[in-house]
Amino acid sequence: MANDRRPEDMVRITTTLLAEKFIEEQIEALREQIGNKKVLLALSGGVDSSVVAALLIRAVGEQLVCVHVNHGLLRKGEPEQVIEVFRNQMNANLIYVDATDRFLDKLAGVTDPEKKRKIIGGEFIEVFAEEARKLDGVEFLAQGTIWPDILESEKGIKAHHNAGGLPDDLKFELVEPVKILFKDEVRVVGKALGLPDNMVYRQPFPGPGLGVRCPGAITRDRLEAVRESDAILREEFVKNGLEGKVWQYFTVVPDFRSTGIKNGERSFEWSVVIRAVNTKDAMTATVENVPFELLQHICDRITHEVTGVNRVLFDLTPKPTATIEWE
Repeated sequence: MANDRRPEDMVRITTTLLAEKFIEEQIEALREQIGNKKVLLALSGGVDSSVVAALLIRAVGEQLVCVHVNHGLLRKGEPEQVIEVFRNQMNANLIYVDATDRFLDKLAGVTDPEKKRKIIGGEFIEVFAEEARKLDGVEFLAQGTIWPDILESEKGIKAHHNAGGLPDDLKFELVEPVKILFKDEVRVVGKALGLPDNMVYRQPFPGPGLGVRCPGAITRDRLEAVRESDAILREEFVKNGLEGKVWQYFTVVPDFRSTGIKNGERSFEWSVVIRAVNTKDAMTATVENVPFELLQHICDRITHEVTGVNRVLFDLTPKPTATIEWE
């Protein structure tokens, strides 16, 4: 596509009108690039890949094949939402792969954070490649690359091709329709395309998912404690008007237990750590001043509703010295 660079005089997309103009231009460009061929997209449910999927559905319809790989490290309700929005509402050609056992078996006993990340990333590419090989006539690979990814790539901060590393026998031409947009513009375009708010305004979520919020060797029961406590935290933040006000909030369940009392008896269970931070660029972050009464209520819910947990902690550390995620 011609627009490989963001024009210096490009007006920031802040309104529905500007978003619709961008959508029209992209649909025309996508049809010209793809023709009557098939295009493949790894659909995570994050805002970037979801907006790319919605654009491609408008542009080429069933020529788009979406692959949603559930690695077992997604938040509660996320795989179901992807299926509901794209398969049921948008009639997308969606392949859903539940690879939970495959990922968790590979991760068993692995404690080093970087090894965990490499296993998750490598296995994702393996699963995606296996699905790609089953398809005929696919010549294009769509990606949710955005402008900050390209800028960071050029500065040597990180590689931006998020599906990079595919095997040599899968040679695809790239389709990157939102690559000249900033994240806030992607959200405006997503709204204009009719995606639901909780997808458009979804919090940043790491590629390895809940795997980096389960420090130490990932076990299924501790992973479930992360998933359930995270769901309670998100529900309470929505109820109390903090959704959209706080940039990122989540729970972590470290691999250590402490003594407690449950039903009048000694318990020896995990602690849940609550993290809630604000940032503009993720380079630094401040801790949200969550009302104490709300923290008490969340603590009560988590300790009574989440299996294997008897203690709740609140992470007060800004970035620096801490990073936003724990791993």
